[in-house]
Amino acid sequence: MRVSKIQFLLFTLFFTLVFSLDLKAATLYKSGVTASYYAEKFHGRKTSNGEVFNMYGYTAAHKTLPFNTMLKVTNLANGKSVIVRVNDRGPFVAGREIDLSKSAAVKLDMIKSGTAKVRIDILASGEGTAAERDKASVTLLNGKYYDIQLGAFANKANAKALAQKLVNAGFTDLSYQTTKSGMVRVVVRRVAAADVEDTQEALFDKGFTDQFVRLRKE
Repeated sequence: MRVSKIQFLLFTLFFTLVFSLDLKAATLYKSGVTASYYAEKFHGRKTSNGEVFNMYGYTAAHKTLPFNTMLKVTNLANGKSVIVRVNDRGPFVAGREIDLSKSAAVKLDMIKSGTAKVRIDILASGEGTAAERDKASVTLLNGKYYDIQLGAFANKANAKALAQKLVNAGFTDLSYQTTKSGMVRVVVRRVAAADVEDTQEALFDKGFTDQFVRLRKE
């Protein structure tokens, strides 16, 4: 395989990060969860953080962990481990926790099985994107209600198309909100504080990863 200058720089950055990690300081995130992997079909496509997916790199997709979070993933069946960096969103298949690049799956010896029960330890938390930091900074207040925005469009037809996808996926309590600049927001409306995280997870599971949570103005 011919390695481009950009790929070489990414590999160098990855291994620099790995060698700078304190592996003894790992924090257990989850254990006994299912890992899968993705490969040729997505090789060369953009990941959710804007990078190009390289199945030969050591990366992973996760629904909620911030981008650039460094993880140690261990196959519970054979004890083999690999260190990966979160740079994508997924997997959007019920019951699966993390999607690994092909090279990471090879390290865990899970290519033939396709999935494996794993332990996930966090080695270093990533900063994520600005939008993710904004979402993470929302403080959920008991007794309050929140709107979860899934998109904002200049063309209302595009907003309606997204709303229809949400309806088809089982989300019916929706509304359109028009901003002062004329943008049309599509939101899951009036979600109780206690239900926000579960609703976000349900949306992630259906592939709706672009989310923004804001306190609802009654």
